Amino acid sequence: MKVLEHEICIVGAGPGGVMAALFLAKAGIPSLIIDQAKFPRDKICGDALSAKCADILQKLNPEILPDFKKQDFQISSDGVNFVAPNLEVLRLKFGGSGPGNKKVGGFIAKRFDLDHYLFQWMAQEPLITVLEETPAQQFIRTADGWHIQTPDIRIETKLLLDASGAQSAFARHHAGIQKEEIHFSAGLRVYYKDVKGMDPDNFIELHFLKELLPGYFWIFPLPNGEANVGIGVRSDVVRKRRMNLKTELKKIIEEHPVISKRFEGATPIDSVRGYGLPLGSKQRKLSGDQYLLLGDAASLIDPFTGEGIGNAMISGMKAAEIILAARTKGNYHAESLAGYDAAIYRRLGKEFAISTKFLQLVRYQWLFNFIVRKANRNATLRETMGCMFESVDLRRKLKNPLFYLKLLFGRD
Repeated sequence: MKVLEHEICIVGAGPGGVMAALFLAKAGIPSLIIDQAKFPRDKICGDALSAKCADILQKLNPEILPDFKKQDFQISSDGVNFVAPNLEVLRLKFGGSGPGNKKVGGFIAKRFDLDHYLFQWMAQEPLITVLEETPAQQFIRTADGWHIQTPDIRIETKLLLDASGAQSAFARHHAGIQKEEIHFSAGLRVYYKDVKGMDPDNFIELHFLKELLPGYFWIFPLPNGEANVGIGVRSDVVRKRRMNLKTELKKIIEEHPVISKRFEGATPIDSVRGYGLPLGSKQRKLSGDQYLLLGDAASLIDPFTGEGIGNAMISGMKAAEIILAARTKGNYHAESLAGYDAAIYRRLGKEFAISTKFLQLVRYQWLFNFIVRKANRNATLRETMGCMFESVDLRRKLKNPLFYLKLLFGRD
């Protein structure tokens, strides 16, 4: 059997793994990246990219973002329509709507296209060796790293970066990351064509229907009149209520008094597909001797918004930074890599904590209805809530009981 030796091996060529490889290459560090699929390949996802993604691409290479914005597989999306349980809609522009809002917003692109686009940028880099259709079947700890067994080759590496996604075998069996229903969400996705009433500015839609709380139903616009339609509910809620999410999704699309009218004449263009979302509502150990966990394998999905792509990209960038520092120490032992955990939770931990608290508040229909009604009548509050999506300090207001007291007793 053929044996390959590489100092750094990345398992998984999604956004987290690709960013790690590219940022390493930018620092002059070679790597091997393997993936079980042949690109382009589909990945079940909500397909929404926050401003974090644009920020990371800018830091990597100023040429990528302008090129990405020219691609016809993506559209810009700078806001969200929250639909409260009483069906009142709150329309929020990310970062606020004032004249000073110059921040690059978000985008929406199918993962099939996004991942292939990033993969092509990576494939041009001479410091990155890429192996497609190479599934990692077994991980064996060695004295100075890992043996990664694949069907045709054995890879010997000093440092393993696991970016293999929500179902990562390495994370379960070697990093000790166990699935916990309260920190895990079940999701379904289906693509539709010709859904009526889409937002003219391509804002995403989150429908907090009372039968799904604290989960929600979503509609995300896509190019060519298509839409990503889905449903996400925390796994412990699904089990306790004995929910069949496929049935719930069908019922909403066909029977909901408002939503069903928008699907009259709309056509599904693929089958309903399910996936799991390991949530960042619990801090976990993300590094150890000769390994780092990235993206979904590290459970870095936002508990409230469901964002995973931007967080995965951040983890790839932070992984490259810690590797650069560890190399100067001459080893990849746990103590040399521990700074990765600190860096990830310093960047994302507050967001996760706030989202977890807000998700708990969403259980109260009356409170959600009240906030939406109040925001629709108060421009300052509406502006503040729009900025909360990009400012952790402002989002922290959502955890403060005084925020809700001011809402209750303040003037519209």
